[in-house]
Amino acid sequence: MTGASRSHNLVAGNLFRLVSGFLLEGICETYTGDMRVRVSHTGLYTYPDFAVACPPIFFEDAEVDTLLNPVVLGEVLSPSTEAYDRGRKFAQYRRLESLREYILLAQDEVRVERYVRQGDLWVLSEVSGLDAILSLESIGYSVRLADVYRKVELPGGGQSAAPVV
Repeated sequence: MTGASRSHNLVAGNLFRLVSGFLLEGICETYTGDMRVRVSHTGLYTYPDFAVACPPIFFEDAEVDTLLNPVVLGEVLSPSTEAYDRGRKFAQYRRLESLREYILLAQDEVRVERYVRQGDLWVLSEVSGLDAILSLESIGYSVRLADVYRKVELPGGGQSAAPVV
């Protein structure tokens, strides 16, 4: 999807920057929304807002532009895509054997829904508020939501952190 809002870009960008910094010296890799993901079982090609893959990392072909085995996928919810991100897209993502965590990040409030694979089940937890911690257990990383939502303008004119200058 093109033309995402400022808040959408800030949330996705902040999460990417923070997780990438953590993984910089590690073996896993972090990708922005420009990395295509394929769900081989269903034929879905999609561009999640955020992806993490850990070795061995597999791509569809020599172009190395279509990831086949993400460990973490994240979507920033938009009014036009929220139902799809929660529904049909997540149903297809669940077919990825490599996928361990799926996160949905609100852009109009400080709230993250995290689905974790536990055997054949997906267990939902939710964190909200600037002091809350989002834990991505599959990669051993935790982050304060205040950092993920830095500079995001919240309803009512408030901001989650430092104002834009």
